[in-house]
Amino acid sequence: MNPSIIFFALLALAVVTVYRGVKQVPQGSKWVIQRLGKYHRSLAPGLQFIVPYVDNVAYKVTTKDIVLDIPSQEVITLDNVVIVANAVAYINILSPEKAVYGVEDYEVAIRTLVQTSLRSIVGEMKLDDALSSRDQIKLKLKGSISDDIADWGITLKTVEIQDINPSGTMQAAMEEQAAAERERRATVTRADGEKSAAILQADGRLEASRRDAEAKIVIAEATREAIEKVTAAVGANDLPVMYLLGENYISAVKELAGSENSKFMILPADIPAAVRGIMGNLK
Repeated sequence: MNPSIIFFALLALAVVTVYRGVKQVPQGSKWVIQRLGKYHRSLAPGLQFIVPYVDNVAYKVTTKDIVLDIPSQEVITLDNVVIVANAVAYINILSPEKAVYGVEDYEVAIRTLVQTSLRSIVGEMKLDDALSSRDQIKLKLKGSISDDIADWGITLKTVEIQDINPSGTMQAAMEEQAAAERERRATVTRADGEKSAAILQADGRLEASRRDAEAKIVIAEATREAIEKVTAAVGANDLPVMYLLGENYISAVKELAGSENSKFMILPADIPAAVRGIMGNLK
C-alpha cells in the first residue's frame, strides 16, 4: 500500500478526532453531552474537551433569558362573562439537563401551563375584578407555576399580563348597555327639566291669577266708593246721573265708530223716545 495514502488517511483521522474532541462553547450557552446515549455532563462556556466517538453534543441550550409569548385565549369569569387574555413570560434555564430531559418541549409546556393557570385564576374572579387587578393576577400566576417549572431546572423571572379585555360580543353588549344608561340619564334629566319648567309655569299662572283677583277687588272697591260718593253728591236728583251715563255712552260710541275694524253703527233702540226725553228735560 502506498505510504502517502496511509499518511493522509491517518492525518484525516487525526483532524476528525480533534474536531470531535475539542469544543468551544459560546458565552450564554450550555451544551449537554451524552456518552453512549446517556447523559454525561454539561459544558460551560469556553474551550472544552470530550472523548471523541464516545461523547457527543446532544443539546445546545441558551442560558439567556427567554421571552415566551403566551397566545390569547378566551376565559370565562366567575360571573359568566367571556374575556380575552394573553400574557408574556420571562424564563431562565438554570439546569440544561433537567430542561431537556425533564420535559419533551419546555417552551410548549410553559406556555400551556401559563394558559391553564391564567384560566383558573381569572375563572375565580368577577369581570370588574379581573379587569382592574392585573397585579394580583400576575402574582398568583407567578406563584402557581414557579414551583412546577423549577422541577425542569427553569426559573420564572416574571410574567406580565399584556391584554385582558372583554370579548368582541361582550364589548358590543357593554357599549349598548352604556348607551342605554346614557340615554336613561338624559331622559331623566329632560323629565326633571320639564317638570321644573311646568312647576314654574304653574306657579307663574297662580301668581298672575292671584294678582288679577287682587286687582279686580281693588277696582271693585274703588268703583263702590265712587258710586257711594256720587250717590251722596246727587241725592234724589237723577239728572246728573243720567247726564254722566249719556256722556259715557256717547264717548263709547265715538270710539267704536272711529275704530278701523268697526263695521256697525250703534243707535238707541227707541230714538224718538230718547229725543222726547231729552227735550222734556230741557224744558
